[in-house]
Amino acid sequence: MTFDGRIISNVSVLAAVVETGGFARAADALGLSRSGVSRAVARLEARVGVRLLDRTTRAVALTDEGRRLYSEIAPLLEGVEEAVSTASGSSVAVRGRLRANVDPFFSRLLFAPHLTDFLSLYPDLSLEVVARDQLGDLIGEGFDVAVRFGSPPSSSLVAQKLLETRTITVASPGYLERSGRPAAPAELAHHACIQVRDSLTGQLVDMWRYRRGGDVVEVRAASRLTVAEFGTMLSACLGGFGVARVKAIGVESLLAQGALVEILPDWLGDSFPLYALYPSARLAPAKVRAFVDFVRRRACGRSEPAGVAEPAFADIHALRSGRIAGSGD
Repeated sequence: MTFDGRIISNVSVLAAVVETGGFARAADALGLSRSGVSRAVARLEARVGVRLLDRTTRAVALTDEGRRLYSEIAPLLEGVEEAVSTASGSSVAVRGRLRANVDPFFSRLLFAPHLTDFLSLYPDLSLEVVARDQLGDLIGEGFDVAVRFGSPPSSSLVAQKLLETRTITVASPGYLERSGRPAAPAELAHHACIQVRDSLTGQLVDMWRYRRGGDVVEVRAASRLTVAEFGTMLSACLGGFGVARVKAIGVESLLAQGALVEILPDWLGDSFPLYALYPSARLAPAKVRAFVDFVRRRACGRSEPAGVAEPAFADIHALRSGRIAGSGD
């Protein structure tokens, strides 16, 4: 049978009449006129083909057919009410299942170390993290939120900027001891530079651009090693193979430990913004708000001064130009 939404409406009116004990009280409860209630019941009776209510000047009672129908629909109406209450609770309670589409670099270095803390904070929440290079169809594939490096895509998605990180050039102490430390970008042409491919286009990223003041220098990085995944590049760099360009936020601890050394610190590389993306800023589920706030504060290390109101979702904006950049490192 083809679904007719008017049936649900008319059934709801019948239930109100039964529960309140009369047409007038049902009309008050539903915000309708008494004649509107009477017409709704009449339409339902016409639809099912039997009289459902016996009406007198003093009382209204269900007929035998009406009692049978009401006994069947009452649990269904309660189920609808419970479902609506559950859904409305999602606006304030962090629970249910959250699917996150994340940048591999972000997932491995920024979020994974804090996974336990996040899930401990929200014991009623289950989390599925899908790390991949391309955003894809966030809504069509059933994702609640995405975290990606690069410019937001041209779409109706809402974006919240979480941070911006610069690209730095690094090498291991062992490599620098063997091969020397370049003092200018042009000297990289004589070093083993680990090349990468753009994760979206597959094109080789062999031109490294640097800026210092008003000067812009581009160096073609030549190497016998090309990778398409950050973990491989980082391992090769730590192992002393050569020089790599990475997002600064991903190697801060390695620099602090002395496992990697930043070279050419006076020359600025390209910058990459990190965005949280989700379908709508209006009535966003609590689980999405909790995830974005946690990422912003813990994984990205951004917190607000004491006394400042929570800015989450305050600086978001719908972006309709540009595209999501690859997670090239």
